[in-house]
Amino acid sequence: MSKLGTLGARLHRGEIGYDFVGKRKIWYGISILITITAILGLTVRGLNMGIEFQGGAVFTTGKSSVSVAQAETYAEGSSGHDAVVQKLGNGTLRIQIAGIDTDKSDQIKTELAKDLKVDPETINADLVGPSWGDQIANKAWEGLAIFMVLVVIYLAIAFEWRMAAAALVALIHDITITVGIYALVGFEVTPGTVIGLLTILGYSLYDTVVVFDSLKEQTKDITKQTRWTYSDVADRSINGTLVRSINTTVVALLPVAGLLFIGGGVLGAGMLNDISLSLFVGLAAGAYSSIFIATPLVADLKEREPQMKALRKRVLAKRAQAAAKGESLEPQVSDGPLDDDEPEDATPAVVGPRNQPASRARGRGRPSGKRR
Repeated sequence: MSKLGTLGARLHRGEIGYDFVGKRKIWYGISILITITAILGLTVRGLNMGIEFQGGAVFTTGKSSVSVAQAETYAEGSSGHDAVVQKLGNGTLRIQIAGIDTDKSDQIKTELAKDLKVDPETINADLVGPSWGDQIANKAWEGLAIFMVLVVIYLAIAFEWRMAAAALVALIHDITITVGIYALVGFEVTPGTVIGLLTILGYSLYDTVVVFDSLKEQTKDITKQTRWTYSDVADRSINGTLVRSINTTVVALLPVAGLLFIGGGVLGAGMLNDISLSLFVGLAAGAYSSIFIATPLVADLKEREPQMKALRKRVLAKRAQAAAKGESLEPQVSDGPLDDDEPEDATPAVVGPRNQPASRARGRGRPSGKRR
């Protein structure tokens, strides 16, 4: 078995684990810092909206020996607007000019043909009116809002409102980071970008729901025992599905990385960047938020409930009594059912070395009584 497979099996069985919920303030701080950076990028640089959203024209020329830099200069001079030029196969050029009126397209086309020294008949112009661009933008926002509402309703029915609220925060977190990256790197926002955003939300939601389902199953009768707090069980749920989430994300990221770095970077297919960047950043952010944000946030909200506060007091009191007797009553990060009759000298399995209690040193942790 591979090392990663062995690690996943040990995490699932509870032989090792990591205290994600206990260190939630660190993850919250990291997320807040990244989100602030993304918002600053949006505020300072703004988004580079494509012509589909703000209107404009795309001119495809015939074969030309003019360089991309020269073509940008000619296009900006003839239109008075910023231009994006891409070199296509056989020496043809794709010139995109946003924010121009459609009635000026013929004039710009004539001037471009003169500057590029090509026949005007060989230049094709695709025009997008600004009103149509506004409609596309509004539809994109409407689709995103409807998606969010449906997600919250489904999670509130399938789980509970706290999980729905945590999932919504995680989704907003992923969108903000992805959009902020677009602003910082200056990639163009197109309908493909919107499709990419909706796709990554599905991936992020999938990982989150997997953890929530495990958490819901394991906390059915949590108040009937005095060994585990809600945060302990939340940690156990994250650890039990950790490697599954990592594997899913890595497998999804590999082809997207090929589109972004090879297709967009090496081969120069700039149009692939529209969707590949949103997928790449969003998938990574979604995996992070499902592990470090959504479930710890649910634990925070649940621990505010009176019955969970009472449970925590009982659990901590019992652990304090055991500690006074020189025993350890810390829970193991196992995947089995909650059981208040587990041996009281059991210690949590954590990543990294730790000192073994005396009871384990003498008898490998076996209690003197019977085990069920």
